[in-house]
Amino acid sequence: MIERLDDMPAGTLGFRAKGEIEREDYEKVLVPELHRALENGGKLRTLYVIEDLDEIEAGALWADSKLGFDLGVRHHGAWERSAIVTDIAWMARATKLFAWMIPGEARVFTLAELEQAKAWVAG
Repeated sequence: MIERLDDMPAGTLGFRAKGEIEREDYEKVLVPELHRALENGGKLRTLYVIEDLDEIEAGALWADSKLGFDLGVRHHGAWERSAIVTDIAWMARATKLFAWMIPGEARVFTLAELEQAKAWVAG
């Protein structure tokens, strides 16, 4: 499940991913929020809290690929900062390894550093 975080600083978007991630999570939550921010002329300053993932549905992986092309390539310059907040060790390592592929600045934070991550994204 992906849900929007409401307690984010102004000008930022936050999302929490946990449990089973499905294609509908992208289509109904993530993609519309990101597109809405772009349509309002804003830059993308995003935060993703990733906790206890059980499974990522194949359709969700496809949706993630499409999102990466649509927003990552077509709107590359719109991305300013992305914070990935997780205690999942392999995910933190992979994100750091592939951070050069993420448009804009990207940083990894632990769950204990959530407030620091929010401040950095808003910075």
